[in-house]
Amino acid sequence: MAGDKKPGDHKDGNEPVPAEDGVSKVMQSSDVSPAEAPASTERKLVKTGNGKTVALTLGSGGARGYAHIGAIEVLQERGYNIIAISGCSMGALIGGMYAAGKMKEYKDWVTGLGQFDVLKLLDVTFTSVGAIRGEKVFSVVRDILGDTRIEDLPISFTAVATDLLAHKEIWFQEGPLDRAIRASIAIPSVVTPLVLDGRVLVDGALLNPLPIIPTISAHADLIMAVNLSGEDEQPRRIPDAAFTDEDAGSDMDEWVDAIRDKASRWFDWDAIKSLTSRKIDSGESPEEKITREMAKKTKDKELKAQREEAAKSAQHKRDDHETIDWDKLGIGKFDVMNLTIETMQSALVQYKIAGYPPDLLVNIPKNASRSYDYHKAPELIQLGRERMTAALDRFEESRSSSGPLAL
Repeated sequence: MAGDKKPGDHKDGNEPVPAEDGVSKVMQSSDVSPAEAPASTERKLVKTGNGKTVALTLGSGGARGYAHIGAIEVLQERGYNIIAISGCSMGALIGGMYAAGKMKEYKDWVTGLGQFDVLKLLDVTFTSVGAIRGEKVFSVVRDILGDTRIEDLPISFTAVATDLLAHKEIWFQEGPLDRAIRASIAIPSVVTPLVLDGRVLVDGALLNPLPIIPTISAHADLIMAVNLSGEDEQPRRIPDAAFTDEDAGSDMDEWVDAIRDKASRWFDWDAIKSLTSRKIDSGESPEEKITREMAKKTKDKELKAQREEAAKSAQHKRDDHETIDWDKLGIGKFDVMNLTIETMQSALVQYKIAGYPPDLLVNIPKNASRSYDYHKAPELIQLGRERMTAALDRFEESRSSSGPLAL
């Protein structure tokens, strides 16, 4: 009815009505501009989807979010019809690009980015609330999306952010699409928050890294989710490329020197060291480096104990505090902060899946790449294609969804 208020509607034009589940929604309206329909893709595979409708949830996970592109491509090629998308962080960005019909343009851009290109886009500020303003990146996003508004998209779309002051999820289901994405992708302590209508908005992954609930109202044939915090029994990482050639090195050195002073005031140069290292990566994630070092120390400790066992007296026995040469391992504050966020996200994802299990769950292993490997779009897109293909093959054959520890 016309007088009824729904969750997210405004009581007086300023404050949104709280949703029944405690989730508040920011939905602003002004002049509208029609969005383009999603670009069609030539389908070369058998259309096993048979036109089934899909409500798709795209999870948070930094650069691994590029895998969402490959996953969406496979769904299109196999004849599934995506009618609703929800996402947070990179999931909101990729989902918004698809809903606005700008996926091809965005994919063409990110697949051409090298590591130095990514560094130049970082817009480093090292303020007390975030290392990166993100204006250079989001100016490109705004150029691609234009004045597109969420309510004008041809499919239902929800971007999830977190209100730091109210400790609540914020669902963007109306208003400028680029602003919703900007709020959802503001990684705490890395990208500066978005201040909007008295709210301090950051990455939705703080409370809901896999926002399945917004897709339920779409009444699609299938609810599918792509989780970027998956586990993998076979540790794998996309190998680092030789980041720069000799000529590009001088440009990078000049860029790095220019921001060294700013960096030292924020997180002691750790993030820049990890982002600008031109050494070929050993292939080990921070978790693997720490595990290897701890195993080595345990072995050394056992050997030492065996040698000194006869000489030790009871009063000298005590538990020594374990120490690691973090600099030697190449692990800094940025890596530790990233591990902290990913640990939190992994736990939250399991709760969300348990409460609202999707019909099909596709897991992208969190050790496939570092969260900030934004120069690896081609490899991660291909990984998304492989994982979605494997999951669909299993689902179509036996109606069995991927479990939390499976593909």
